Amino acid sequence: MKDLKLLSCALACVFIFSACEKDSVDETVVEANNEGVVLDADLSLSEDVLTTLKTSNFNTSEVKVINFHLPDGSIQKRYQLEGDIALSKVQMDQFIALKSNNDRNYHTNNLVNPRTLSIIGYTGGNFALSNKERTALQWAVNNYNRLNLGIRFNLTFGTNFQDKDMVVYNNTTNNPGVSGGVAGFPSNGNPNKFIQIYGLSGFSTNVNEHVITHEMGHSVGFRHTDWFSRQSCGENINEGAGAIGANPIPGTPAGYDPTSLMLACFSSSVDGEFNSNDVTALNYLY
Repeated sequence: MKDLKLLSCALACVFIFSACEKDSVDETVVEANNEGVVLDADLSLSEDVLTTLKTSNFNTSEVKVINFHLPDGSIQKRYQLEGDIALSKVQMDQFIALKSNNDRNYHTNNLVNPRTLSIIGYTGGNFALSNKERTALQWAVNNYNRLNLGIRFNLTFGTNFQDKDMVVYNNTTNNPGVSGGVAGFPSNGNPNKFIQIYGLSGFSTNVNEHVITHEMGHSVGFRHTDWFSRQSCGENINEGAGAIGANPIPGTPAGYDPTSLMLACFSSSVDGEFNSNDVTALNYLY
């Protein structure tokens, strides 16, 4: 079997870029390579883009422009970096401006303003969530709401997603042979809107819950717990962070946390629940 890669934003580290999760299938769910993103924007790999990413401690060796499918069938364009991070032109422009104006504060600007967020599970056509995925989405929402945070989620199901804060949908059709998900990061006090999942039908409801909860974590501003080593993937690779890329959250471990829901990789036996350090991180921020 192949590895199942799923990107996890660390609940122990604030992250202005949230990542995608895309994978193949094995007992390890590892991070993903997604083809995600923007629409009418003319994206180019300009010096401003590459320089900003380099000075923010991101690996720019494989930066490219990719397509991102939305649940209404439209395709957007986005920058893909490190195999699983997708950024729109607007998000990249904001990041460049914020970094130029205030080199140390941009990450706090990319959290979500406390409020009740509307989240919809999409039920239309080829992008519809299965019954198992709908149950997993409900469980994922429950994971956050039971903590009584400053952000809460109001979940509905349907196809009218335009006025919703977050949309969760199945994009297996455009991601054949892989399993995982992809998300973006907050901007202007709002969460990332679109969360794709794919290739999860053969996995348990708990694994589906894990992927969705994890991608929601990206969407409200968290990075991999083990960004510094990707130890959960059996690797020894630093994804890049530094003072700009990730801020440790007080009360959470500085080293490897083997049971965090937001590890870069996870197994097919995950239960889909936050551990105590994930909860500490969420309570600290929200």
